[in-house]
Amino acid sequence: DRVIIYMPLVPEAIIAMHGCARIGAIHSVVFGGFSALSLRDRIEDAGARFVITADGGYRGGKVVELKSATDKALSEGAATVEKVIVLRHTALEVPMHAGRDLWWHDAVKGRSAQCEPAWVDAEHPLFLLYTSGSTGKPKGIQHSSAGYLLGAKLTSKWVFDLKPQDVFWCTADVGWITGHSYVAYGPLANGVTVVLYEGAPTFPDAGRFWKIIQDHQVSIFYTAPTAIRALMKLGDHIPAGYDLTSLRLLGSVGEPINPEAWMWYHRVIGGESCPIVDTWWQTETGAIMISPVPGVTSTKPGSCTRPLPGIDVDVVDEDGNPVKGTEAGGYLVIKKPWPSMLRTIWRDNERYIETYWQRFRNRYYVAGDSTHRDADGCYWIMGRIDDVLNVAGHRLGTMEIESALVAHHRIAEAAVVGRPHDVKGESVFAFVVCKGDRPTGDTRALVEELRAWVAEQLGAIAKPDDIRFADNLPKTRSGKIMRRLLRTIARGDEITQDISTLENPGIVDQLRGKS
Repeated sequence: DRVIIYMPLVPEAIIAMHGCARIGAIHSVVFGGFSALSLRDRIEDAGARFVITADGGYRGGKVVELKSATDKALSEGAATVEKVIVLRHTALEVPMHAGRDLWWHDAVKGRSAQCEPAWVDAEHPLFLLYTSGSTGKPKGIQHSSAGYLLGAKLTSKWVFDLKPQDVFWCTADVGWITGHSYVAYGPLANGVTVVLYEGAPTFPDAGRFWKIIQDHQVSIFYTAPTAIRALMKLGDHIPAGYDLTSLRLLGSVGEPINPEAWMWYHRVIGGESCPIVDTWWQTETGAIMISPVPGVTSTKPGSCTRPLPGIDVDVVDEDGNPVKGTEAGGYLVIKKPWPSMLRTIWRDNERYIETYWQRFRNRYYVAGDSTHRDADGCYWIMGRIDDVLNVAGHRLGTMEIESALVAHHRIAEAAVVGRPHDVKGESVFAFVVCKGDRPTGDTRALVEELRAWVAEQLGAIAKPDDIRFADNLPKTRSGKIMRRLLRTIARGDEITQDISTLENPGIVDQLRGKS
């Protein structure tokens, strides 16, 4: 049986995941910021019999109506669902459908705290987790029971140097793979205390993250570059108001971290005394693949450094041939199997083979990222292959241009996409967030200053043809930049994708240059 878990980031979400694992049911967590339509699609693809949800969740001082979205999803399809268990969390009044809906507290009343595990084969599916694909149709990534847990447990121990007394805080929601591997499974399998925080980084004020670290004596902090840059933008004085001396290790996850944000993280949050583990991995890999090992690996701001033991990574060219020598650039591939790798795409093995294996005739797992390996053998992730621009015959990584922009003293965040160009093939289109207020009126002088800056950093070919200013970049509630939306806006196309997961839907008009 498949069980959909659509909940806020509360302990019961992890209890539900572990409960499914205990009895051998396959769980599929759907992030609480997804719309009713997205929830319905995932229920239908998984063929789920059960949904576990809550009356609502909290986000930025507002209640997110999860039960309402669940009811809508089930009223528009998802006929396989037989039961819905509802956690009372916000005291929001919600309708309960007789015969189908059951309150969590009623379901557990009078039950034993003991539950014998259902013994399953090592390859029995532990969970499905849906991730976006190039077609826009979500892919149900299928992970196994034994291999996945081994990867999550070992990498947690190695990368974060876990000790029994640690207080570990990964800020990811369990709706994403980071929340699976480094909230729900890996640290807990090592017997470490974890912190959960249901809410936004800047509510009720911009010191929320730092207050949690201070109050709960967090020793290991693992978050995304988008969060680091957003908090960096608000100034050093805010974290300076809190005691962060409990921290002994910092981590970065989700996308490449630009060197300026790395240095700020090291200096301001870590007090120049905490190692930073910049981790590269994917939903599909299940666990961290490339990362410094604290106390062992020399770090470089912006590089995820070297593969972990047992991970056979290489750089290949367009034909799949290994790129020899130092300063190699090309496609990132993995040459040998590893325990926590995805086993297939749920009910679509053909798509699995086509997406991850066929690019180089089934010789390698193709990560979909371009990379640069320097003279020391350290890897620098340059962004998704489809985020590499071809400008007048030159291949430019969007990450390189973004890092150059953010290194300018006026810029807090940047996202770069390609725009079709009659002459150059593609032109560089940059969306930027300034430190302080968004510039209004005549911005031509600042635009030219930024273009000259990028030219100085990377060369004239990398100068953005267009620069647009906004208060924020479009992010999902988990902090991921919606790059597909930015590409649509840059091209002037009609927005057809679901933007219900945007943290701030009102930002779209700014990005279009209409406000």
